[in-house]
Amino acid sequence: MKKSIMFQGTASGVGKSLINTAFCRIFTEDGYNVAPFKSQNMALNSFITADGKEMGRAQVVQAEAANKKPDVRMNPILLKPTTDRKSQVIVMGKVKDNLDAVTYHKEKNSLREVVESTYTELLDENDIIVIEGAGSPAEINLRENDFVNMGMAKIAKSPVVIVGDIDRGGVFASLYGTIMLLTPEERAYVKGVIINKFRGDIEILKPGLDMLEELIGVPVLGVVPYTNLNIEDEDSLTDKFRIKEKKNKAISVNVIRLPHISNFTDFDIFETFDDVQLTYIDGLTSLDDSDLIIIPGTKNTIEDLIFLRESGLEKQIIKAHKNNIPIIGICGGYQMLGTKIKDPDGVECGIEEIAGMSLIDLETIFEDEKVTSQVSAKIEFDVENSIFSGIKGTNIKGYEIHCGRSINETGAIKILEKHGELADYKEGSINIKGNVFGTYIHGIFDSMEFTKKILSNIRKARGLESKQEEFSTYEEFKENEYKKLAAHVRAHVDTKKIYEIMEKGI
Repeated sequence: MKKSIMFQGTASGVGKSLINTAFCRIFTEDGYNVAPFKSQNMALNSFITADGKEMGRAQVVQAEAANKKPDVRMNPILLKPTTDRKSQVIVMGKVKDNLDAVTYHKEKNSLREVVESTYTELLDENDIIVIEGAGSPAEINLRENDFVNMGMAKIAKSPVVIVGDIDRGGVFASLYGTIMLLTPEERAYVKGVIINKFRGDIEILKPGLDMLEELIGVPVLGVVPYTNLNIEDEDSLTDKFRIKEKKNKAISVNVIRLPHISNFTDFDIFETFDDVQLTYIDGLTSLDDSDLIIIPGTKNTIEDLIFLRESGLEKQIIKAHKNNIPIIGICGGYQMLGTKIKDPDGVECGIEEIAGMSLIDLETIFEDEKVTSQVSAKIEFDVENSIFSGIKGTNIKGYEIHCGRSINETGAIKILEKHGELADYKEGSINIKGNVFGTYIHGIFDSMEFTKKILSNIRKARGLESKQEEFSTYEEFKENEYKKLAAHVRAHVDTKKIYEIMEKGI
């Protein structure tokens, strides 16, 4: 069986990534060899594969759902916005250029061959490819040279299902308008629609479904109710950033929401603990109630440090430090904690040098060469009577994505393996007082033993009860969520009809 199905959306954020993820797992559960594919992804959330290549995290999640190791061919082109007008263009996992939108669209033809060849390779190796579109296929100004939406459907000769989000309102108009804006040739690829994020009584909706089918000439394949699952969101459209209400949970973990925040999925694991409130802070907000403050990674370290300074958040962070609230910096956040950041070659922006927060004795210099590597390591420090008590020797895994090289690192972490080969060097820093820690390693919190020890130390310091967690590893937790997602979508989408659509093709 060599088949494909493509899920496109009426807009970004309608949930097509999760629908893709669900069908990667459904087809896998049904015994097929499955791979996800998205020709072009625009996101600051990225991942480093075992061979040191960079790809979008949405396809990493989908690969996990299909029980596959992430492969850069699943996302051959990744665009990482650097400004409102420019993006870093990553092709087959490596940085190719930094282009504005006009220039990129002029050069898209040269990338079509990459898209076609990688898709063909994946199809040869699998039974089913689950393809994801990007944005909306009704962006008629981008139709020429398109290889992401209907252009990709043509390359793959794949039937298309359009996903609409009823939660934001206007789902009938958005589905009808999307399909009507397609050319007759493109419209022929559309074999059905799915209404996503439904809340309410389906009986009230049914008359509208009948009228919609008559108008668009294809069936409504399912109405998927809104459900709470802890599966990674794709980039800044996530609802996580909008959650401000405290839920009276015992432990407060506050992540600074930087304007160019990257890899916010580093912190999803905290949401698996029922006594932890994870909040993203983006304004002049008191951090006095924090049990832990995290400064995350960013695509623009210097500009985001200036934001912290001008917004007053830097003062709040330094005040928290003086009050002995622990602070952890990841990648760009780690660089900000140091004494100085230098960019003599203009790798990031036009500012050649800026003072850091001086919470760690560290200096960073930006370089053209981007470090991209998976690593295994162990913690080399221990601070008594702190959140880092008893942490020495804990094993961790993660990945590095950065252009900066830091000087005077204290060597808080020992790297044992890099790119799958043995390694022996140190990185990361811990301050003298032992309450500020920084590292370049993304995904460090996914190492459940590390995170459990930190939270256990917080509970102990606060006089809270110790807890026995349901899952021993984060991978075990995610596997359970993929199963629940697949079961949920199976219950509300005509899976039999999806198989018939794939069998019949275009």
